[in-house]
Amino acid sequence: MSVERHDPNVVIDAEHPSEVAAAERFVARGGVALAGVAAIGIGFGALTALVKARWEPLLTADQAVTDTVVAMVARNTILREIASGVTDLGATATLILVLAVSTLWLLLRRQPRLAAYVVLTATGGLILNPVVKELVGRLRPVVETPVYRTDGWSFPSGHAMSSLVCYGIVLLVFAPALRTNTRRITVGFAVVIVTAVGLSRIALGVHYLTDVLAGWLLGTLWLVLATIAFHRWRGDSHIEGAGPLPGDVPPADRDDLRPVPDRHPPLAAHPWREVGELAVAWVMLVGALIGLGMLVRGPQGDTPALRWDHTVVATLAENRTPAFTSVLDVFGEIGNTTAIIVAALVVAVLAVAVLRSLRPVLFLGVALVGEITVFLTTTAIVDRSRPQVPHLNPDLPPTSSFPSGHVAASLTLYACTAALIWATTRRWPYRIVAVAVMMIPVLVAGQRLYAGAHYPTDIVGAVLLSSIWTAIAWWVIEPVVHSDRSSRAGTASPDSALSRPESPSMAETSPPAR
Repeated sequence: MSVERHDPNVVIDAEHPSEVAAAERFVARGGVALAGVAAIGIGFGALTALVKARWEPLLTADQAVTDTVVAMVARNTILREIASGVTDLGATATLILVLAVSTLWLLLRRQPRLAAYVVLTATGGLILNPVVKELVGRLRPVVETPVYRTDGWSFPSGHAMSSLVCYGIVLLVFAPALRTNTRRITVGFAVVIVTAVGLSRIALGVHYLTDVLAGWLLGTLWLVLATIAFHRWRGDSHIEGAGPLPGDVPPADRDDLRPVPDRHPPLAAHPWREVGELAVAWVMLVGALIGLGMLVRGPQGDTPALRWDHTVVATLAENRTPAFTSVLDVFGEIGNTTAIIVAALVVAVLAVAVLRSLRPVLFLGVALVGEITVFLTTTAIVDRSRPQVPHLNPDLPPTSSFPSGHVAASLTLYACTAALIWATTRRWPYRIVAVAVMMIPVLVAGQRLYAGAHYPTDIVGAVLLSSIWTAIAWWVIEPVVHSDRSSRAGTASPDSALSRPESPSMAETSPPAR
């Protein structure tokens, strides 16, 4: 007696209960999955029909929830700021950045199919939402005390749907390769973000509750359909060992989705010695900068150098033009705290993708944390006044001139980036990129002088701070293993990560004792 499995070419012997049980579990799980997808589709369709028909009980309940939540947020400044910050996690610019970095990671790790899945699924979600909005044509909520303004139709919520699709894509691609505990934490974190983004839209009064629910339902439906299509694509391509989820890749490819291989040397070979070296260097650098700051903080005109310091800033302030101001303002924004944090995260992720090591992340963290602590300590003690010229930014603190924080932070970040690129490959196109990124802090420095926020000597102090501390961090952390060392260790060189398709990674080796 025999029973056919879902593949008609394979026959299950009823005398082997384990095979029969496996087939039954497959059928049961398939039925549950089908019922779940059908329920999501029916739920979205019913919700859309009720909204389109303007069913009064639903509209009344929607308005009541919106009025209650928005009134509470309008009375509390902290809640309003939290909701505004959370909603940015679902903004189009944020989601595009997350998806772009994920796609670059997959391309660097030689996973073009998964990169195509990310791009096509995300693009489909971005197209689908506005189409449904136009078909339904629901107006935004009207509240007594508006706390946030935006344009466009209301149903379904674009933030709710797009955040679910975006973070869902990242989970489906990367989470299956993680260890169980890490995977659970990652899934929980993503669920919290998606939920918070949807609720923030209600709290800000730009969406009804049903808009958010519809966004989640439509996003889930689209994600499921795209994942099924991708699985069929892999099946038609006869890829063996792949599971139903995009990240269920064959065993040989699983390390491509992990930040670092399961087996890798410790992050720091001699942690206490490295901490001691950094601490000593930090104290010496702070002392040197404070001494320099005390020399330049004196009254204007004390020395020719200080007179020149003021003359440069005054001359730039007198020759400002609207066109030049608008161009340089862009670089002022590039040097602010938010931009530096975002850029640092992107650089760290891509460095790990190429080097398959967490040492570049440690290097960036040490460099940036050290820079900000040296800057804060120095500026608090030196307490130099800003230049006495009209400032383009009226919100500047009056006594935080030496050294320039914008220049120090941007120079640290982009010097680290250039150093990683230069040490990772000898190919000249990449090294041109390394040189080009160093122009960013130069333009940031120009903008700070032009805006009247700093003296030239403040820029000099920032350059000394950043260059010395970045060099110390590189020497202590050693984020990149040189090719001659890796060759002796029998591992791929950093350059091979960018030049050899068949060997995209570089296994980390412990740095040699200095």
